[in-house]
Amino acid sequence: MLTLSPRPQLSILQTFPSKASLPPLRDHLWLIEQGVVRTLTQHQDGYTTTLGIWGHGEVVGLVLTQLRPYQMECLTPVVATEMPMGNQSRYWQDLLLNHLWRSQELFTIVQNPSLADGLLRLLYWLAERFGQITPQGFLLESVLTHQQISETLGCSRVAVTRMLNQLERDGRLTRLHNKERRLESLLNQPPKLNPQQVGCRRAILLPEDGLTLPTHR
Repeated sequence: MLTLSPRPQLSILQTFPSKASLPPLRDHLWLIEQGVVRTLTQHQDGYTTTLGIWGHGEVVGLVLTQLRPYQMECLTPVVATEMPMGNQSRYWQDLLLNHLWRSQELFTIVQNPSLADGLLRLLYWLAERFGQITPQGFLLESVLTHQQISETLGCSRVAVTRMLNQLERDGRLTRLHNKERRLESLLNQPPKLNPQQVGCRRAILLPEDGLTLPTHR
């Protein structure tokens, strides 16, 4: 991930609950300080397309897209601050480059001709960004629901559930119930996402050497 330049002084932090939407601002961006945000658009037929998934130190906002409608959905409780447009600092440029690179990474994932491979790549992409390294591999709390995954990959929720089951049978991932996780024995540090805040009942364990993703530096 891009190492950001020193950040300027910004406005007051604002807190948003899970499932809330960040307000659209015409001349400001939202800089995410804590939590995970999904950007999305909806088509006239009701079909939803996921545009990006964003976390700490990344920006979202109406000015970054020409698509309408454009929604910024909080997947977890989110702390964010407004960042004015027109800033020519190196920090501002780094934020925009990071936004572009993350968008391209997601685009390459969803364009995979194999839905199963695309799903596995999406899980590793999320795990590398929002998960934890354990002796057993990447531990990823359930940031996205099956429906949200389907909206990201452009398939049905039923297909996502079926592919997850198949990947687990093939030994390419392990799904852990709350009572089975024993996070204190899996993690060397506190999880980035609190399971109670995320509201999930399962985590996914991915072998560390199971997939190599192209990433930006």
